[in-house]
Amino acid sequence: MSVYMVERELEGIAMEDLAAAQKAAIATAEKHAAAGEPVRYIRSTFAPGDGRCLCLFEARSPEAVARVNDEANIPYVRVTEVLDLAP
Repeated sequence: MSVYMVERELEGIAMEDLAAAQKAAIATAEKHAAAGEPVRYIRSTFAPGDGRCLCLFEARSPEAVARVNDEANIPYVRVTEVLDLAP
């Protein structure tokens, strides 16, 4: 499976709404995985100064990641395959 970055523009989002979006992403990814479409939420990074949010998912395709985010009703700009270079 590959890692995909979901780019979001969430300027002005309340922290409670950001937490709810993260929970929705996790729950929807788990639902898809249980149904046989493996998608795993990894983590998010949020820049409150300008509202940029980058979320990492593991999946077989960018379309699977897009489906999860569409179903969770979380806005995004694009889904891009990336290399997760965590130490």
